[in-house]
Amino acid sequence: MDDAIPLHQTREPKIILASTSIYRGELLGKLKIPFEQVDPAYQESARTGESPRKMALRLALGKAQSAVSRIESHSPFIVIGCDQVAHLGAQVFGKPGSFEAASRQLATCSGNWVSFTTAICLIDERGRSHQAAECYRIKFRSLAPQEITAYLDIDQPFDCAGSIKAESTGITLLEGSKGRDINTLYGLPLMLLQESLASFGWQLDTLRYNHN
Repeated sequence: MDDAIPLHQTREPKIILASTSIYRGELLGKLKIPFEQVDPAYQESARTGESPRKMALRLALGKAQSAVSRIESHSPFIVIGCDQVAHLGAQVFGKPGSFEAASRQLATCSGNWVSFTTAICLIDERGRSHQAAECYRIKFRSLAPQEITAYLDIDQPFDCAGSIKAESTGITLLEGSKGRDINTLYGLPLMLLQESLASFGWQLDTLRYNHN
């Protein structure tokens, strides 16, 4: 495979984040474990009638499987696939991609509780897999059009599902939140990830000794 991902020989598993997202890389970095980021080369798509949770789980699995298929190594590894779906009930908000689309999303979110369902999928070199998902909910204030415009000019969250960077100025758009782990909202549920790694028999203290 010409595009195979080379891995170093290690005793502990090499942690591979199947995402090129700067945001997810920064989140995983909080755990202080060595990891690599790779492009999963996976085409995301929606399915009619699919629930937000099932969609997030399916896409996280697809990203992880795609990354695993490109690895050539007999060394231990764990690939982490992750996907987030922002939704108001059954209405799913994708990445807006433009000021106009983001403005429409925030106008819809105004005054409402919006859910961010984030799924992870772990696959190791033995073919074992583990999937889990968690939801974090945020309550938007009633937003005036000029507030939406001012916020979008500042944060420009056009690559963020739901058109908000809650870790930045986006926090000013909110009046409430519900959930176990704020990192779920940011795009990678770290508590859930730690539990998932433990299901494979790996604790963070051990993985921190996995130096390149």
